[in-house]
Amino acid sequence: MTSARKVDATTVTTPSDREVVITRVVDAPRRLVFEAWTNPEHVRHWMLGPEGWTMLVCEIDLRPGGANRFVWRRASGTEMEIRGTYREIVPPERLVYTESWGADWPETIDTLSLSEENGKTTMRLTVLYPSKEARDAALQTGMKEGLDPSFDRLDEHLRTMV
Repeated sequence: MTSARKVDATTVTTPSDREVVITRVVDAPRRLVFEAWTNPEHVRHWMLGPEGWTMLVCEIDLRPGGANRFVWRRASGTEMEIRGTYREIVPPERLVYTESWGADWPETIDTLSLSEENGKTTMRLTVLYPSKEARDAALQTGMKEGLDPSFDRLDEHLRTMV
């Protein structure tokens, strides 16, 4: 098995009191990256977070007003679910959708922007929280620690899509 070669590390910044911006460069054209983010057959291969999680449900109705739903299970039996609704879809450059992790967490508005240069795509995911407190609580969950392994898997999966 070949090891994942990171083009760029994942960065997490807080440009305002309510936003988290996650950026990563991957070595693939943005049309493939967009496909990897929007097709359940691809999403289930990479959007898994830290080791030990499997994706049980991956539902994507990719249209404005369409819903998505993802359910994961840890080896210990713990489950986690995200639901959302697509607000804007501009292939292959932009997705805007809501994201809800359940009753304990407020709904966010997520904007994924994809830009390509020399065959590499910069993914910029902006997560808008309803308050600074909600944003800060989300940052304390280990968000980056879950993103890095997922994006490493995305790098690897994108190579199989070429």
